[in-house]
Formats: sequence, C-alpha cells, structure tokens
Amino acid sequence: MIRILKCGETSAEEILSRSFPVSDVASAAAEIIRNVRERGDEALREYTLKFDGVAINEFLVSETEIKEALEAVSVQFVEVLEKAAANIRRFHSYQLREGYRIDNPDGTILGVKITPIEKVGLYVPGGTAPYPSTVLMDAIPAKIAGCSEIIMVTPPQKNGKVDPSILAAAYVAGVDRIYKLGGAQAVAALAYGTETVPKVYKIVGPGNAYVAAAKKLVYGAVSIDAEAGPSEVLIISDGRSDPVVIAADLLAQAEHDVMSSAILITNSEKLASDVQIEIERQLAMLERESIARASIEHNGKIIITDSVDDALDIANEIAPEHLGLCVDEPFGYLDRVKNAGSIFLGRDAPEPLGDYYAGPNHTLPTGGTAKFGSPLSVDDFIKKSQYTFYTREALNSVSEEIALFARQEGLTGHARSVLSRKKADE
Repeated sequence: MIRILKCGETSAEEILSRSFPVSDVASAAAEIIRNVRERGDEALREYTLKFDGVAINEFLVSETEIKEALEAVSVQFVEVLEKAAANIRRFHSYQLREGYRIDNPDGTILGVKITPIEKVGLYVPGGTAPYPSTVLMDAIPAKIAGCSEIIMVTPPQKNGKVDPSILAAAYVAGVDRIYKLGGAQAVAALAYGTETVPKVYKIVGPGNAYVAAAKKLVYGAVSIDAEAGPSEVLIISDGRSDPVVIAADLLAQAEHDVMSSAILITNSEKLASDVQIEIERQLAMLERESIARASIEHNGKIIITDSVDDALDIANEIAPEHLGLCVDEPFGYLDRVKNAGSIFLGRDAPEPLGDYYAGPNHTLPTGGTAKFGSPLSVDDFIKKSQYTFYTREALNSVSEEIALFARQEGLTGHARSVLSRKKADE
C-alpha cells in the first residue's frame, strides 16, 4: 500500500528521498562499445542474438517492412499518430531560432549563425512495451530543426522485426533510416559507425541502464541529450479533487517501470486516505499490476501538508519530471513553480495528455535534474557558431588594450598576434 507521510511528523530526508537501485553496468557497457568499435557488424549480430534472442543479418529496416507495418496497424491509429504529430509540430515550430548580426558604426560585424546538426541518432526503447510516442517526440523536433539525416535504432522483436506501431510512427515523423538494434551496442554503432550503420553527431532518446551508461561513455565522440532515469509524476491537489481520478493519474505513471515514482502532495487528510484506498482498488484492474504495485510500494508516497504553498516548496525541492497542479486557479500558482520538467495545469490535464497528444515534448529531465535541465526541444538539434569581422583600422584602435590583457595572462604570443598588424602598417 502507498505510504502516507505527514509534514512535521516525517523527516525532510524521507519526504524527499528517491529509492532507485544503483546498477553497476558501466564496465559491461564499455566492453560492448569496445567490441563494436573493433568488430563492427559482426559484434552487433552477436549481441543482438545474445540480448534480443534473434539472429539478424540485415539491420536496416526495408521499405517493404515499413509498408507492411502501416498495413498491420489500424487506420484509426495512423490517424491518431498524424493528429498527435501535427500538435507536436505546431508546438515545436515556435522554438525555431534565427541567428543575429550586429553591424557596428566602426565597420565591425559580430553575429551568431544557427546550423542544424547534420546527422542525429534516435534511440527508441523496445523493452517492456513499444513507445511510438517517443518516435514522434524525438524525430519531429529534429525535422523542424532541419537535420539532414535522422537515423533511428530500436530493438527487434523475437520475430526479427520492429514493432509495427514504432515503424508507423517513424513513417509519420519522417525518420530517414531505421535499424533493428538495441542496447549499448546500438549506441556504440551510432557513435562510431560500422559497415552498415552510419556514425551520427548526436544521440538522443531514453533507454535502460546499459543504454544510459553507453551514452555517457561515448560522449565526446558524439553529443548526447540528458541522462534519462526512471519516470516520475508529482501531483499537488487540494481537497476538491476526485480521488478516483488522482489514483488513476498516479498509477498511469507507476505502470511504466518498477523504478517509476508517483507522489501526491495534498493539504487534505481525507483526500490522502481516499486516494490510498482507491489505488489499491485500481491496481487490480491494471494489466501491468505487478510493475505498478512494485513502483507504488517502493517509490510511491502521499505527503500531507498544511497548504498548497507548502506543497509547492516540497515540489520545487523534488524537481519532478511531471508536475500536476490539480487545484482551483492553477495559473495563479504557475510562477511559484521553479523546478519541473513539464507542468500540467488544472484537474483536466492528466500527464498522459502530454505523453501522447498535446504537443509539448515528453522527453524530460528526471531524477531532480529539472533544477537545471529542460525538455527535449528544437534547440537540442541545432548548434551555434559565432562570427567576428574587424577592419584593420578597428583592430588597430584596440590592439594595445588586447595586448595588455594578453600580457596580464602571460600570453605574449596573443599580444604579438594583434600588434603585428599594427606594426606592419607603421
């Protein structure tokens, strides 16, 4: 049963604690990466057989397989994919940046040039369930940014094929190439390239502990997005919410993974008690009951506070991936939220709305990293280059000042670099 904790009677450490098992997978991921770098596709085949239980010779998904996948899923599902994709495109189109140029009166020019990252790799997990929503959320911002090549990797099923819903989403999102690869070996292939898998410049997307470890290890050879941890939801609610709805919202997150975290903070003891009972009733209805129950028992909690303001203070310390404000006048509290990945305002904006359909991205900072991290966006698929232009006259007018600065740092070669032009003119 989910725990109920009362502020004032429970330590801050227990209220703020996260119980995630530490897995030591870095050495195993490093060995996989080394093997893939040395042996390429041969190593990929061995690891795919070992970890996915399927022998694959051709990793690239064919046009025929994509066509078969579109025929295998329902027309209604494709329509929903397209509507969700339209919402995601619209939201992310507002994130497009333009460079800028500053023309100064003395003829000097300064500016910033925005350039899409040419080749990006998307990791889409297979694991306990297919996630076509992740395909849309990762690929569409990359397309909007203007990335010229979007490569997707995702683990194969036991039949040697990719789940049809994932392929359908990739088709709708405009992914360029798809490879039947998962785990640390897929990350290694994207980072360093093999005979058949192209090297990319950045890898994004969530995965298991081995994928997360591999992404950290290849950083430098490629860029990566933030490290993805177990999923989280924190709901703040007053006593006027329906306990049936709140329990359902918490369990929607708990069913993701045994390490997921679902928290309710409320100023109502009655709501706390009612939700605790309702969670037990609804658990029995879930297909993934064992996963959700483990999540609730290990990481779930209901925290009782004196006020919604106190609840917000705790939420800002926890810095959840998803924050639900199930209160009257939620916009009145929005400015009080300092640390959250994605905020769901009001009683009728459940977290699954953001997972699938509304438009904001569902690839979010986890594990408290919302204190400094942000959702995946178009910004993750661009790079910025600065540029500087000075006339000789403009440079000469400031060269002595630059030289003074350089000598202060003991870098006389820097000083000579700027002064050499002035001396040449004398």
